[in-house]
Amino acid sequence: MSISYIEAAKALNASIEKAKTLKIPVSIAVVDIGGHMISFARLDSVYGVIDFAIKKARTAAMFGVDSDIMGSIITGTNMNGYGMINSNDGLLTIAGGVVLKNKDGVVIGAIGSSGGTPEQDKEIANAGAIELL
Repeated sequence: MSISYIEAAKALNASIEKAKTLKIPVSIAVVDIGGHMISFARLDSVYGVIDFAIKKARTAAMFGVDSDIMGSIITGTNMNGYGMINSNDGLLTIAGGVVLKNKDGVVIGAIGSSGGTPEQDKEIANAGAIELL
């Protein structure tokens, strides 16, 4: 099961509202479980963070864990993560990519935010994830 457009829009709007309260110009991407874009918003962010938001969301969706957790896994194994990070058109293992689950706890996609600090990006993305629970 994957995220519907209605669910993606709901998560995106919650993250947009969080970004507005924090007054942070971010880009926010929502992807399905295959990492394919479902919805996107650019809140006056700089061009470069668009790709970061998408890659954070894709990383969380593809591995079923938040992007920063995947970064910790790679770092903790003392392995060269170059191949993994550069697979699938590039992934990003810093905070801001959060898995999206339905009410049954099943992963249905992911949301990524970029433009603030890693902590702010994660907070913005989490607002979208919480909206679906």
